[in-house]
Amino acid sequence: MNVDFNHISIGQVILRFHSMLIFLSVPANIYAQQKPPKPLILYVNPAQGLSFGAFFQGTTGGSVIVYPNGSRSVTGDIIQASLGYSYAPAIIEVEATLGTVITILNGPDVSLSGSNGGTMSLHLGSSSPTSPFISNANPPSRTQVKIGATLTVGNALANPSGSYSGSFQVTFVQQ
Repeated sequence: MNVDFNHISIGQVILRFHSMLIFLSVPANIYAQQKPPKPLILYVNPAQGLSFGAFFQGTTGGSVIVYPNGSRSVTGDIIQASLGYSYAPAIIEVEATLGTVITILNGPDVSLSGSNGGTMSLHLGSSSPTSPFISNANPPSRTQVKIGATLTVGNALANPSGSYSGSFQVTFVQQ
């Protein structure tokens, strides 16, 4: 487009120049990196703690496995029993900004102490959702994480009947 500056008035030039200044002076927020995410908030569901239910061991022992989906299996000469004691994965609810990538790091194996003596080894297993996962709930809603585990059981002399308890460590890392 050819413009004949001989026929443009000073007012038109100032108007065009002024509109260019408005266009160029529009404020913009520019960040060198994205803002840090809000910290995760974890809620442990006390009604749904990790539990292996009731079982009997034979002469050699074995293991009891609780999966994140809520099912249970045994190895060795362990016999599953349903004496009114439920089995369940641990449930931890995670409140995080929608779309946050979260990695689960299981802590070391722990020793559980029995009410009648003896100890059993607890090894944390897989989770649902599997790690890493993306937070799919917008706060205050939460993403429910279920964590399974394996309990190593000795014979009846090493692990007398009773209630075994202890604590384990799980770390949630947001990326």
